[in-house]
Amino acid sequence: MAKTRAQRIKKHGANAVVPEQSSPSVVNPTTQRSPEKAASNAKLVVVAGIVASVLLFWYVHLLTLNQMTQLSGGLAMPDSLAGGFSTDYVQHLHSAMNDDARGQLSFIHKTAGTLFPLIFAFTWVLLIGTNVAGRAMRWALWAAPLLFALVRLWGNIAIDTALASPVPDGGQVALASTLTVVGWVLFLVSVVVGVVAAVLGRQRSKRA
Repeated sequence: MAKTRAQRIKKHGANAVVPEQSSPSVVNPTTQRSPEKAASNAKLVVVAGIVASVLLFWYVHLLTLNQMTQLSGGLAMPDSLAGGFSTDYVQHLHSAMNDDARGQLSFIHKTAGTLFPLIFAFTWVLLIGTNVAGRAMRWALWAAPLLFALVRLWGNIAIDTALASPVPDGGQVALASTLTVVGWVLFLVSVVVGVVAAVLGRQRSKRA
């Protein structure tokens, strides 16, 4: 049985040779994260975000808003009109939809219509951040998805406001129409920006 330090000193005196005792290492190797692992985790989040964005785009624009035409006499919802819309169109749409139908459109704006731009913008910001090295370039590319989210959320509110009155206000309709057009443009630009960021990231990986 190994003798303790006190027992050795008691038996051999103060000059006894006492082996040094070292404390066991408390470092847990599983908590160490390499840059490669961090990059891999970021890529998984980006892939999940892209899948979620595609599904939400399909749900909002290709499924739900198309189904809303059954409640509007075949008239498309303002969100789907990438070229904008007029005051007369909004007035006809208001007349074709009852309160429940307009409430349903507003509910879509507050749920999936809100989640889509937020998740899309977050995913694109992360996609650009993990693939583009230059700080100035990153901020330039981040502008499109961030502005898209802002414009799209504002557009949801503007559309609901324009549709609320039987006699739509021309200024409110013009604002809603402009935001809708700008939102579609920013969405398309964001998609292109995402492709550019992915290409830049691939080129950087090859050089590394």
